[in-house]
Amino acid sequence: MTEERPGMGMVSFVGAGPGDPELLTIKGRNAIAAADLVLYTGSLVPEAVLAHAAPHARKVNSAPLTLEECHALMRETAFAGKPVARVHTGDTSLYGALREQSALLDRDGIPWRVIPGITAACAAAAAAGITFTVPEVTQSLVITRMPGRTPMPESESLHALSSHKTSLAIYLSSQLVEDMQAELLQSLPPETPVICAYSIGWPNQQIYRTTLADVARCVRENELYHQTVFLVLPGLDAEGAPSRLYAADFSHGWRKASA
Repeated sequence: MTEERPGMGMVSFVGAGPGDPELLTIKGRNAIAAADLVLYTGSLVPEAVLAHAAPHARKVNSAPLTLEECHALMRETAFAGKPVARVHTGDTSLYGALREQSALLDRDGIPWRVIPGITAACAAAAAAGITFTVPEVTQSLVITRMPGRTPMPESESLHALSSHKTSLAIYLSSQLVEDMQAELLQSLPPETPVICAYSIGWPNQQIYRTTLADVARCVRENELYHQTVFLVLPGLDAEGAPSRLYAADFSHGWRKASA
């Protein structure tokens, strides 16, 4: 990220969340409202998010554009001293193109900043009413995906990651669900709970609870081939232990333990 520069417009990368326009942060909404150019991922960002844009703002769908074409639009606007909102789905830190876009901005001396958004994994957990962490059972969450046109490092194979028995959030993998299932079954039992979260935050949102043994069937029967995130939860049905934070015999900076 870079500081504002006199005479140069700021580019704000805005995480728009998973789809529900009410999950857009106030800071993200304000950046969109202030922008002269709103460059958004039209295949994933709902039109309701664009309702925050000023009437005079230019709204451009980036879905059919190349990296260079997107940059040319941002460069033109920023060099004119006007702000840009580059609106991404979810959070910009996951499976986006922040690195290559910001590198071009740095090359041209254009200031930029990042406004985080809610990622689909967290929105899916909220919609399903579950937590990723269970005291004394699992305290970690791994966010990953199956290899596709973008390959995976060998050390990050799903089989290797799932061997740790942590919670997993698997993105961009619904069309490879049979391969995903086979990888996970190498390390996890068939009865492992899985949440299939489809179109999280959109009006057609669907949540299915299934097991690792049945996850591929669930996807096929309900045609969950796009915009689905899988939550693999080895600790979901475990008894676990209550959080120590609220235990009467637990002291911290705001409360002394009672006898």
